[in-house]
Amino acid sequence: MDATAQIDLLNLRFGISGIAQVVAGNGGLPKIRVTTQAASAEIYLHGAQVTSWIPFGFDEVIFVSGSSHWQSVRAIRGGIPICFPWFRAKSDDPKAPAHGVVRTQEWRLDSITADSEGTVTVVCSTGSDEDTRRLWPHEFRLVHRITVGETLRMELIATNMGTNPFQFEEALHTYFRVGQVQSVRVQGLDGVSYLDNTDANRERIQSGDVVLTKTTDNAYLNTRGTAEVVDPVLHRTLETAKKNSATTIVWNPWQQGAASLADLGNDEWSQMICVEASNILGAAISVAPGAEHSMVSTLSVRAD
Repeated sequence: MDATAQIDLLNLRFGISGIAQVVAGNGGLPKIRVTTQAASAEIYLHGAQVTSWIPFGFDEVIFVSGSSHWQSVRAIRGGIPICFPWFRAKSDDPKAPAHGVVRTQEWRLDSITADSEGTVTVVCSTGSDEDTRRLWPHEFRLVHRITVGETLRMELIATNMGTNPFQFEEALHTYFRVGQVQSVRVQGLDGVSYLDNTDANRERIQSGDVVLTKTTDNAYLNTRGTAEVVDPVLHRTLETAKKNSATTIVWNPWQQGAASLADLGNDEWSQMICVEASNILGAAISVAPGAEHSMVSTLSVRAD
């Protein structure tokens, strides 16, 4: 079945007239387009990746690079990638893809539902196969449940489908769109210990708000509360609340790091910041055979 026929079949099966459609996105990749009175959103089956969320009364919340590669074998730069079962580089295999094995998979669309209040829930799933087993020899199933409304709620559910326990890292790698990254402040992390990945993961303690002045790649430890990105240029605050997540990542490549990324425009680094729910490093998750783990990230925005 060719790509156009596949998209038409998915839309016939799952589309909701006037609310949710499956259409051809950039590069011909299938995406779900959601439009309600509460919000609009776009979700690609490639990586089950949210690439747009616009709640009513606000501009775009999610950053996507204009230089992103829209190809089935390449990760989308921006949006909200799913990192699993490792974060950053694989510790025992530097040739393995960064951030795991599911970012470039085409996920299965399981359902699209809408409630009477205009909230739309999209459920996608994927799992282990011959390709993933070459890099990570475990049997797993992942479900991504995305609820679009006044907030954007994402739930990542990992199930151990094998006969042996396994351990994994995970992240919902949220790229926020900001007016100017040099002007934003990240609140909610004052006094928290973090590991600085730009300095061999040296442990430090955050003092006051996080203000970015250079390449930043911090993993904040034992964080359960809400992190807020205060953006004085766009006059809004972006909130990340989370559940079953013990680490929070704050990342921006800055000018020097962006220059090494072919899929990030020269000045785009100044229009984004990543603040993400995660479980990485010492907070990696262990799951027994037949058991599951759920992590939730809920995004919201308020005017300032």
